[in-house]
Amino acid sequence: MERRQCLKKGTYSTHYQLRIAAIFSLSMFLASAVEAQTGPAFEVASIRPANGQTGDYSVTLGLRIDGVQIHGQMALKDYIRIAYRLKDYQISGPDWIGSEKFDITAKIPEGVSPGQTPEMLQGLLTERFQLKTHREKKEFPVYALEIAKGGLKISESAPGPDRDSSNFKEPIERSGTGSGQGVSVTLGRGSSYTFANNRFEGKKLTMAELAGSLDQFLDRPVVDLTNLTGRYDFTFDITEEDYRNMLIRAGVNRGLSLPPEALRMLDTGLPVSFFRAAEKLGLKLDARKVPLDMLVIDEIHKTPTEN
Repeated sequence: MERRQCLKKGTYSTHYQLRIAAIFSLSMFLASAVEAQTGPAFEVASIRPANGQTGDYSVTLGLRIDGVQIHGQMALKDYIRIAYRLKDYQISGPDWIGSEKFDITAKIPEGVSPGQTPEMLQGLLTERFQLKTHREKKEFPVYALEIAKGGLKISESAPGPDRDSSNFKEPIERSGTGSGQGVSVTLGRGSSYTFANNRFEGKKLTMAELAGSLDQFLDRPVVDLTNLTGRYDFTFDITEEDYRNMLIRAGVNRGLSLPPEALRMLDTGLPVSFFRAAEKLGLKLDARKVPLDMLVIDEIHKTPTEN
């Protein structure tokens, strides 16, 4: 009871935990990828230090891609994640890449698809931050997201003009906000999720996107093994205690320092109501170990070369 009360008072620590969770969830999910293609380099690019934090403990991060340019305001690690199509835990490098934010604006060459953005980002990071990496495999404890024995209990979302548009010049905006009121992330073209008020609500999300949004809130990553390719609308509720637990876990997963009273909330164990809510959707999370790709950063400069 004492733990719960200390987190319900609207104190600095409560806002801080929510802001940390917001930063973590936004940066993880804004890295949702675009199609894999080989692409040319950006014509011109501007890179400047940025600060996405405001005085009321809210945060706004995002990435906008259209047929003319990309514009992002995120941590350097998020740009690396987009460039190499990886998750946070698959990148090994200095701690500061997760906290140093940059405002990047880059011009896309005429006739080039936004789907080629990751390859162009790889080149930009290599040139401006002197990024050097190598790959290796590492075994991770994960939750495998699978279809439960009773079968999936949610239906695919109806097709919409936003998601089905084939116009590659149409803007794709991935952005999000987070504060003491919760987290809201927009993935563009009708897809989004909100985690607030003890509830997770997803709209037009794939199972891979669902896994990518959930693994940050748990004690291990979530890997999609459902083999489902459709998009789904769904909502599930969890207890207030588990909601706070998951927000605090997000901060811990990010490697950030949280107040002792917040960390003690994790002593309550796993958020059982979350696992039960997944089962009601016809999904289950099975704990196991799997080998995953790792990107190891051998060298990276903290200050980019001049524009």
